[in-house]
Amino acid sequence: SMSQVRPSRALIIVNTHFSSCKGEVALGTRRGARREAEKLSRILSQLNYTVKLMVNKTAKEIEDLFQQECGHQHGDYFVTIISSHGEEGVIFGCDSEPVQLTWIFQLLSSATSLALTRIPKIFFIQACRGTQLDPGVTVECDSGEPGPDCFSSCLSIPPQTVVMFACSPGHVAFLNPSGSMFLQALLKVLQGEERHLALHRLLTRVNWEVACHCQARGTYEGCKEMPCFVTNLLQEVFPFSA
Repeated sequence: SMSQVRPSRALIIVNTHFSSCKGEVALGTRRGARREAEKLSRILSQLNYTVKLMVNKTAKEIEDLFQQECGHQHGDYFVTIISSHGEEGVIFGCDSEPVQLTWIFQLLSSATSLALTRIPKIFFIQACRGTQLDPGVTVECDSGEPGPDCFSSCLSIPPQTVVMFACSPGHVAFLNPSGSMFLQALLKVLQGEERHLALHRLLTRVNWEVACHCQARGTYEGCKEMPCFVTNLLQEVFPFSA
């Protein structure tokens, strides 16, 4: 019966305040990020996900959270939303220490994590990936130059994994006090009829929302942002069509 179905799990990690690392100035405070994460948590709960929302976690704590997921029973999908400062291939803990995204992707699809290996794992990453502006982008930007091969972190995603980034490799992602362009667009899509679409169509819809409807304001007036996603799924999936 339906009551026996195990719910899918979602892990949302949002870092808003950062301590300085090795005597350097701390990364900027990310205003608006927490409220947005709470809204995403609510909508995913309404779509029958069991949601864990974690705020201001260190790099080590973030790694531990993903290790713990490997031990949980899982439903049909596993969704992760990470909202933090970042650089290409990396997101930062609230201690300003880096977590390698490929480490997370590989961990969740390794043979040790049988509950997770076979199910689609969907990541939404709201973080800068460098310092380039896209004739626009950012208010609260982090530092960091893109690595020599910007797509290396994308191309190494394992099977049954989908990763959507707020912006293109090497670029900054935009956040203002009302939230980020990217996660606001995701919220809009999850709240509307588009949530019933197959995942790749839903993600294309998020791309369109950000590219066509979002512009930076203030210092970066008119700047743009282009999300991008990489998928290694072998079938169409409908993770938000509750």
